[in-house]
Amino acid sequence: MRFCQAFMTALYRHIGATMDVPAGDIGVGHREIGYLYGQYRRLSGRFEGVLTGKSTDWGGSLGRKEATGYGCVYFAENMLAEKGETLEGKRCLVSGAGNVALYTMEKLVELGAKPITCSDSTGTLIHRSGLDVPLLKNIKERNRDRLASYLDDHRDAFFVRAEDYDDGRLPAWLEKADLAFPCATQNELLGPDAEALLANGIRCVSEGANMPCSRDAISLFLRAGISYGPGKAANAGGVAVSQLEMQQNAAMARWPAEQVDRTLRSIMSGIHRDASETAMEFGAPGNLVLGANIAGFRRVADAMIDQGVF
Repeated sequence: MRFCQAFMTALYRHIGATMDVPAGDIGVGHREIGYLYGQYRRLSGRFEGVLTGKSTDWGGSLGRKEATGYGCVYFAENMLAEKGETLEGKRCLVSGAGNVALYTMEKLVELGAKPITCSDSTGTLIHRSGLDVPLLKNIKERNRDRLASYLDDHRDAFFVRAEDYDDGRLPAWLEKADLAFPCATQNELLGPDAEALLANGIRCVSEGANMPCSRDAISLFLRAGISYGPGKAANAGGVAVSQLEMQQNAAMARWPAEQVDRTLRSIMSGIHRDASETAMEFGAPGNLVLGANIAGFRRVADAMIDQGVF
């Protein structure tokens, strides 16, 4: 608490609801955001949307915790729809067991897909008949336990300890499946992992974490012509709902969870459409890395030119 308060004491003059709005991330959840926000209010005397990821008890948005994972699945849904497919019945590989991974799996199940893997720092859980997502949420969110405890309820699942990984490679990427959702951390999916995924039938990768795929892995995905959603687009759901939280704060309102989720789905569809159409415009249909890069750059560059900030 004292660190968060000291940090905000130095920061508060440089942020504001219409200036710069920080958000939580790894290691910064509701507790830390609460300490930061309390100190901001103490120093500024204002109650405003200066931080996102707040508790719903004091200005947070419903659906914010789920947003990155849900958005990642919605982006995959759009990539598949472009090829005339749906999520129904698809076997999915997920890495991680934090918010992004848990809510990626939750939305996959809701839309008819079957997640079969997840992981944490202790190892990888594989349940080929389909993971029990409510149990996983109970293990990680309520009990704060290790994934291996899942085996107490599902004897047909198995757990590979991190110390038993082959050359440090995540066993999840060696399973046969249709879709992959790297949702753990940066550079978790390397070139050899991409080769294994492609050999095992993966035809769509949607990044839930920030830069989880190495450059070699991305090159292999693009060369193979599968659907690949880069994190700057596919995991934008968290940022999108942060903006919706700011919108609700400005209106002194709270949207129902259904409205947040519906708006998020529309936003992710728009992000996919912009990236896809831009890729097509620049002669690289299906290359969402190029499309997302150019679409994002062009939006910022156009605004800077219009405002004379260059």
